[in-house]
Amino acid sequence: MTLTQQDIDQEIAAKHAAYEKRLADGGPVEHQPRRDYAPYRSSVLRHPKQPPVTIDVSKDPELVELSSPAFGERDITDIDNDLTRQHAGEPIGERITVSGRLLDRDGRPVRGQLVEIWQANSAGRYAHQREQHDAPLDPNFTGVGRTLTDDDGRYRFTTVQPGPYPWRQHVNAWRPAHIHFSLFGTAFTQRLVTQMYFPSDPLFPYDPIIQSVTDDAARQRLVATYDHSLSVPEFSMGYHWDIVLDGPQATWIEEGR
Repeated sequence: MTLTQQDIDQEIAAKHAAYEKRLADGGPVEHQPRRDYAPYRSSVLRHPKQPPVTIDVSKDPELVELSSPAFGERDITDIDNDLTRQHAGEPIGERITVSGRLLDRDGRPVRGQLVEIWQANSAGRYAHQREQHDAPLDPNFTGVGRTLTDDDGRYRFTTVQPGPYPWRQHVNAWRPAHIHFSLFGTAFTQRLVTQMYFPSDPLFPYDPIIQSVTDDAARQRLVATYDHSLSVPEFSMGYHWDIVLDGPQATWIEEGR
């Protein structure tokens, strides 16, 4: 049977009601989504079903790197965090500045960490060979960037407002506009991935991915706030979004902890 948006809406409502009942019965606040969240069908295919593989690094601390992808074949350049300057021409779309701080559970800055982003262009299309959305590509926008957090744990990107896009899980399924964030520790196995959303997006109630974060407060922590002080005169709008790595105010991270 072909799933409709109405089917997904009913499932999302049932999951929210079940969570509220668990809270009323004395259950804990669920800051992270359940990995088998049914309305997000492909989570069943994506989440691990076997326990993590233990690697003994006591004999060789670099052993883990032998089976991990390698990034950073070149140093970070001055334009890696400005996605509007990476090609010969100007990308199409509303320019935005996104900035915030990477913090630990006690609000202390996490310095010198690699932050990567990737996103769709202003038409809602990724520059990826497996992309199936027939929106136009932008020859002047690749949609990837990276930077290091400074001594205050701050990152900053200049990019364009991404567009929403269909993703075919069910009939008329659309993803809200978002930017993917990747955070690295001291090794690839410490990599964390999450998503940042934009305020007042009308697609929030219909998207099972963001709704998989069932707790309202935890879900709001994924949404950036407009910050006029971050806007660049005559150039870009500004958004602020902090990322908290742990504790009760932690930002949702894909695949849980």
